[in-house]
Amino acid sequence: MPETTAAHPGTGHPQGSAPPESAETGRRRSPIPLARLRDFALVPAIIVIAIVGQVVSPIFLQADNLINILQTMSEISLLVLAQTLVLVAGRMDLSLESTFGLAPGVAAWLTVAAGAGHGLGLVPGAWAIPITLLVGVLVGMVNSLFIVRFGLNGFIVTLGMLIVLRGLLTGISGGQTFFNLPAPMAYLGSTMWLGVPASIWICLLLFAAGIVLLGFTRFGRALYAIGGNVDAAKAAGIRTDRVLWITLISAGALAALGGLMLSGRLASVAASQGNGAIFTVFAAAVIGGVSLNGGKGTVFGAFTGILLLYMIQNVLTLAGVPAQWIDALNGAIILTALAISRLTGGKSQN
Repeated sequence: MPETTAAHPGTGHPQGSAPPESAETGRRRSPIPLARLRDFALVPAIIVIAIVGQVVSPIFLQADNLINILQTMSEISLLVLAQTLVLVAGRMDLSLESTFGLAPGVAAWLTVAAGAGHGLGLVPGAWAIPITLLVGVLVGMVNSLFIVRFGLNGFIVTLGMLIVLRGLLTGISGGQTFFNLPAPMAYLGSTMWLGVPASIWICLLLFAAGIVLLGFTRFGRALYAIGGNVDAAKAAGIRTDRVLWITLISAGALAALGGLMLSGRLASVAASQGNGAIFTVFAAAVIGGVSLNGGKGTVFGAFTGILLLYMIQNVLTLAGVPAQWIDALNGAIILTALAISRLTGGKSQN
């Protein structure tokens, strides 16, 4: 809450350390954020869904199906991680879903051989991964310029960016799908590390890094402080602009990496890649306990949110439920989560 954050800058603690923790007083008293019960709020629901899934289909808990769930969620989960960091800082980024498609799309456009997959063949395939990540970083920089430097509304800026990026992908692809991707583009989405898809390892490692970042570092405490009360954070000596720039740029890079992993798994980049993904991202973040008002939520909670959604989708698929009902369920989950948050927190998530 803003009032809580503002109460601590004058306590005599070193600037940049104690005040950020005051954005969420419970975090200051608990040295291990994961030990808080609310971080595990979705674990019982995950267990219930696992039991229901096994009843619906005996293959649900088989290793192949569980790996399939983790792999298909690994790409979108990077969008969830990115959005969580942005939301904790009190901002939101709607353009992540378009970055998810455009970044690998630009790489494919430049590296796929002309006439053999709708590309131009201007750049060697070895440059595919750097190009993808560079596009994500550039998108994050543009967002930061408008939101942080010019002080424009983040919702409107990233909504406009979403539309621009989606149009760019459609333009460079001609509305078609890039295929015959170079080997480097396919690597992260198709190779196996220790018998498990590389994308799963990457997802788990990045979420582990996110947990450490938010729970155990000064940068993470600064994010909570900015999301709780940006003016109090500035008064505490936090370089809020720099923190927000880093966060938005990192979010763009994570979205690009997620899109690259999906492209590698599908061996193609569709002109519609990423469209509508932002709804799943917000659903996962909200039901995982991340506040749309900023200053509240954890990476672990967000991870359980996306895991629960994909487990539910998998159960519905195994039960033969049409895909359109799965989309309707995501919307219902968002509304339910907002209602529960309003009842338990006494404040709407707007």
